[in-house]
Amino acid sequence: MIITLKDGSKKEYAQPMSIIDIAKDISEGLARAACAGEVDGEWVDLRTVVDKDAQVAILTFDSPRGKDAYRHTTSHILAQAVKRLYPEAKCAIGPWIEDGFYYDFDIPPLSREDLDKIEKEMKKVIKENHPINRFTLPREEAIAFMKEKEEPYKVELIEDLPEDAEISFYEQGDFTDLCAGPHLMSTKYVKAFKLTSSSGAYWRGSEKNKMLTRIYGTSFTKKADLEERLEFLENIKKRDHNKLGRDMGIFTTVDVIGQGLPLLMPKGAAIIQTLQRWIEDEEERRGYMRTKTPLMAKKDLYVISDHWDHYKEGMFILGDEEKEDSEVFALRPMTCPFQYYVYKNSQKSYRDLPCRYGETSTLFRNEDSGEMHGLTRVRQFTISEGHLICTPEQTEEEFKGCVDLAKYCMTTLGLQDDVTYRLSLWDPNNQDKYLGNETLWNEVQDIMRRILDDIGIEYTEEEGEAAFYGPKLDIQAKNVYGKEDTMITIQLDMFLAERFDMTYIDKDGEKKRPYIIHRTSLGCYERTLAWLIEKYEGMLPTWICPEQVRVLPISEKYADYAAKVLDALKENGIKATMDNRSEKIGYKIREARMDRLPYMLVVGAKEEEEGKVSVRSRFLGDEGQKGLEEFMDSICREIRTKEIRKIEVEEKKEK
Repeated sequence: MIITLKDGSKKEYAQPMSIIDIAKDISEGLARAACAGEVDGEWVDLRTVVDKDAQVAILTFDSPRGKDAYRHTTSHILAQAVKRLYPEAKCAIGPWIEDGFYYDFDIPPLSREDLDKIEKEMKKVIKENHPINRFTLPREEAIAFMKEKEEPYKVELIEDLPEDAEISFYEQGDFTDLCAGPHLMSTKYVKAFKLTSSSGAYWRGSEKNKMLTRIYGTSFTKKADLEERLEFLENIKKRDHNKLGRDMGIFTTVDVIGQGLPLLMPKGAAIIQTLQRWIEDEEERRGYMRTKTPLMAKKDLYVISDHWDHYKEGMFILGDEEKEDSEVFALRPMTCPFQYYVYKNSQKSYRDLPCRYGETSTLFRNEDSGEMHGLTRVRQFTISEGHLICTPEQTEEEFKGCVDLAKYCMTTLGLQDDVTYRLSLWDPNNQDKYLGNETLWNEVQDIMRRILDDIGIEYTEEEGEAAFYGPKLDIQAKNVYGKEDTMITIQLDMFLAERFDMTYIDKDGEKKRPYIIHRTSLGCYERTLAWLIEKYEGMLPTWICPEQVRVLPISEKYADYAAKVLDALKENGIKATMDNRSEKIGYKIREARMDRLPYMLVVGAKEEEEGKVSVRSRFLGDEGQKGLEEFMDSICREIRTKEIRKIEVEEKKEK
C-alpha cells in the first residue's frame, strides 16, 4: 500500500501499519511527539491501522487536533485521580475545549486546596506510565459494564447513542472511561498541566438536571508554555469585568434578588446614563422618533407576532394559562410588536416613510441559570432598540444607515477593531422554526448579501442563527476568555408586517406592505459596559467616566481653595469630587490611581497663591502645574470630542 504524507512524499508498505508505526518509520522524534493522526482527513487514534492506500498526517501538539487529543488525555488523567481520591464520585463528561479541558463530576464543590490535592494525584498517574488501550463493546454489554461500575451518567450517554453506534472505551491502569477518543499512547506523555478552577455545571446544560462540579484545566508539552499561559490567565482575571466591575463599585448582585439581575451602583448608573443620552441624541440627529412602550403585554400580542409559539420558553409568563378566566401577560423580550402599533395608530403614506422609531427598552429574557455571567448574560437588560419601517425601494439605503450608525458607535468607543461580522441565516433543514417559506427566505438573504457586499464588509455566514422572522447581521466580539457574544444586531424582516396588517398608501394609491429593519445602535447597555471595562481594564475614556477629576488638597489648610476649584469644575460640567480627608497626599494619590481616575488635581500653597493646579493623569503621570482655566479648556475639549486619550498616548510611545 502507498501512504501519502502531508508534505506530498510517499511511503510504501507491504503490510498494514498503525499510525504510530508509520510515525516511527519516519523518525523516532516524530513518534515521541505524535498525539493523533488523520487518515484521508478523518481524525483518528495513533493505534488506528491503515490497510490500504491513504493520505496520512501525523498530528503533534503544534496542530489544533493534536492539542485536542493531548488535552483530552489530560482530562482522563484528571478523572482517574478524582476517582482515586473520591471513590464515590460519578463521572459525567470530560472534553477538550479551546485552550484546555474540563471534566464534570457528581461530587460536592471543591476548594483550591482540593484541586491542589488532585493535581498531586495526577502527577502520580502520569509517573506510573499507564498504557492507554482502546476497546469496544456491544450496546447491551456496554450498558451493563457501566452499570457495574455504578456510573449512571455514562449509562445515560450510551442509551442516547444511535443503535448502530460503535461504543468505545479507553482503559488506563485502574480507570476505564466511555470515550470516542483519540488519546495519547500512555499517560507519561503529558508533561505540564494545571487545574485552573472549578465551578457548578448542570448535567447536559439544563437547570432541570442535577448540578455537577466542573473542574477546568489546561496542559502543554513544555513547562515554559504552561507558565506563559497561566500568566496570561492571571492577567485576564484582572480584566474580567465580572471581578473588576465589582471591585470598582460599578455593579453587584444579590442572591435574594436573583441570578442574572445585577444592581448598577451609582458609578455604573452614571456610565449607562452617559451612554444612553449620547445614543438618544445621536439617533434623534439621524431622524429617529422616540417611543416609550409598556414592559409587558397580554399573551394575545405575542400570539400575533408568533413569539408565543417560537419564543415562549425564553419569556417570563404572568398568570395561569390553565385557568379559563385568567388573563395571561408576559414581560416583553423585545419591543418590535409594541412599536408596530405606534405605526398602525394612523394610516401612513409613502411620503411618511421611512418611519424610524427608537426606544431605550428594558427587556426580559428567561436565560438558563448556567448561562448567567456578570453583565454579559442577564435576565433583565436595557437595549438601544429601533425599528425602521420603509418601502422596498428604501430598504437598502436604510439598512446601510443602520450599519453606519453601529460603526459610528463602535468607533467613538474605540471598539471598532475588536469585532467581526456574521450574516446569520435560517436553517433550510428545519423550516418549521421560521415564518415564511424558502423562496422568501432566499430572497431576503440575497438582499442582505448584496447590501453587505456593496458596503464592503467582510463577513462570515452561519446557518441556523437567524431569528424566526428574518436573517440578521450580527456584530460579534469576544470577551477576555475568548467567548464570543453578539453585541449589535441589524435584521431584515419581510414577514411581520403581514401578521400585524401594517400598510402604507403607495404612489399609485394602493395599500402596500412595508419592509421592517430591526436594529440596535449600541446594543445592550449592560453588555457594552462589560465590553468597555474589559477593553480598557477599567480605565474608561474620560467622557464616559463617572468621576473624571478628583481634587486633592495637600492638607486641611488648602481645603477652601480646593473647594473653589471643585465648584469651577462642576460649573463647567466636569464630573469632579474632592478628597479632603486628613490623609497624606501620597496615600490620596495612590487611592485615586486605584480608582482608575483620568485626572487628579493636587493643590497646596503654591497652587493657591498662583491660582493654578498640579495635574496628575493616568496618561502621562505628573503633567506639572497648569492654570485652572487652561486645564478646564483641555478636559472639556477631551470630553466634548470624546477623545480616547489613553490609546493615542500609547501609540505615540510605540512610535
